[in-house]
Amino acid sequence: MAAVAASVAGRPPIISLRGVTKVYGAGATMFQALKGVDLDIAEGDFVAVMGPSGSGKSTTMNILGCLDVPSGGSFTFRGQHIELLSRDQRALVRRRYLGFVFQGFNLLARTTALENVELPLLYRGEDRKARRDLGMAALDKVGLANWWDHTPAELSGGQQQRVAIARAIVTNPDVLLADEPTGNLDSERSVEIMELLTDLNRNSNITVLMVTHEPDMAAFARTIVHFKDGLVERIDQGHRSGAKVEA
Repeated sequence: MAAVAASVAGRPPIISLRGVTKVYGAGATMFQALKGVDLDIAEGDFVAVMGPSGSGKSTTMNILGCLDVPSGGSFTFRGQHIELLSRDQRALVRRRYLGFVFQGFNLLARTTALENVELPLLYRGEDRKARRDLGMAALDKVGLANWWDHTPAELSGGQQQRVAIARAIVTNPDVLLADEPTGNLDSERSVEIMELLTDLNRNSNITVLMVTHEPDMAAFARTIVHFKDGLVERIDQGHRSGAKVEA
């Protein structure tokens, strides 16, 4: 099955994959997770990535998050060939341009919401006042400014995920990568988180890439990319569609 490249009319791609392969192991134990993926992600898009286990979606997201590199092909981010960078250089790309949200929240249990949000700024060497100001602004964006001094144990699951999203956006990333962000939430809280991601995408112009197994959550996205057997099987439009997809 041929790979599919998506593009949105009028917007340059912020991310491009061309002929991307990924092989694990060698000889009898070799496994080819990706078999030549072509994919463009337009700046400002909201993309849901779907597919069964072993389809290649998680491997692709690891590559897009600069956590892994292709075995073959090219991965460009704003024109920079990421596959040519060293491990340290990829870490700088992650720190400067990317934010991450996980299914399990990954908050530090004994620290406040604000301290959790400040962590990426601490790693960047920001001073105390800057960390507090930026951290409070991020909490305000997710509707939790009044909960800044609460620990995760004092927050609901939905609130904890909001703190995790605030932590992901506090550095003003270009791209937010979300791995099953509603996987640990009930349906009402899931919709709240999806509405928050939609708002950040629309009003802060953050490109959102989200892995999900839930079609009703994927429908919040503008573009839905389906993986199968190490390739992009097809690309659909979510209910926020308005952008043109070209195969």
